[in-house]
Amino acid sequence: MMPTAHGPCRFGQYGPYLRKQLEELGYGETMVFSPTSANGYSDIGQGAGQFIRNAWMGVVCGDIAQKLLFKTRPYELRAGDSDEAFRDTVDRFGQVLSKPDLKPKHRLAELTQIVTQARDRFRSIPARYEKGRPLIGIVGEIFCRHNTFSNDDLARRVERLGGECWLSDIAEWIWYVDWYVRDRTIRATGRLNLESFKQWAKSKVQHRYEHILLAPLEEDFRGLEEPHDVREVLEASERYLPAGGCIGEMVLSTGKTVYLHRKGADGVIDISPFTCMNGIICEAVYPAVSRDCDGMPIRVFYFDGTQTNLDRDIEIFLDLARAYQRRKKQPRVYSRQFGD
Repeated sequence: MMPTAHGPCRFGQYGPYLRKQLEELGYGETMVFSPTSANGYSDIGQGAGQFIRNAWMGVVCGDIAQKLLFKTRPYELRAGDSDEAFRDTVDRFGQVLSKPDLKPKHRLAELTQIVTQARDRFRSIPARYEKGRPLIGIVGEIFCRHNTFSNDDLARRVERLGGECWLSDIAEWIWYVDWYVRDRTIRATGRLNLESFKQWAKSKVQHRYEHILLAPLEEDFRGLEEPHDVREVLEASERYLPAGGCIGEMVLSTGKTVYLHRKGADGVIDISPFTCMNGIICEAVYPAVSRDCDGMPIRVFYFDGTQTNLDRDIEIFLDLARAYQRRKKQPRVYSRQFGD
């Protein structure tokens, strides 16, 4: 399975390149399954409904586990406790998601139970929650920002040098694709048609699943809430990269940077692979975004496999974030672990 996308992003070339490599290795009959974001991944075929429901639950659960990890690990007293809890939580999510013939409501109930248990386990990790660590938002290309090998474990380096990270979730991209497909359908055929209704109904179900899975974590994620609607991110980007004219992660990265500023972040790092078009365009508008966000520091880190003094660059960035923290106008709201 190698999803794809249209447009100039190299992501759209991964599926065809994989097919080419398999053919050259003598495995040309191997199927490469490449649903596309152009139609909201609706070309999955028979069983698409169940697959999409399960995949969506998996995305939300994965984002929850990642968020619990990043909000706990910088404060743990014994190194490795948070990583162990994270791995165990992901494994348990996977066991439920892989169960065959499980009705959606029963799968959702089991996953919600694991969310509650994961919440309690992360709460029990010995930690010293002290206010003042710079909160650093992480945006950028989806794979590179989430894959620790590709980004040289940047988030862990930020934590080791005194920061806390807020990583943009994968669900954000799914919501964006849903918005894009629905917006394009409305432009082409209007709102009153079967296709628009199907897309609306799909979003309603997704919101319901997300709300149920996140409900046990309201206190733990206080101050770290994701937008209620992706349109909030798109509207924040409108002044710099309007969603109606720009397509892809550049809009989300720009809009999310503004959103993170409003939530009290002390800086934003954009993680992008080498010569990434989205990263380059964002880098061009970030000076204007920074000025409008009271001078909040924003830095693009490109990763191309070459050796760089990453710790030095992060340390300099955190110094800028601390300087901004002392004069920022948007206060951060802390979660229950920090007390009142």
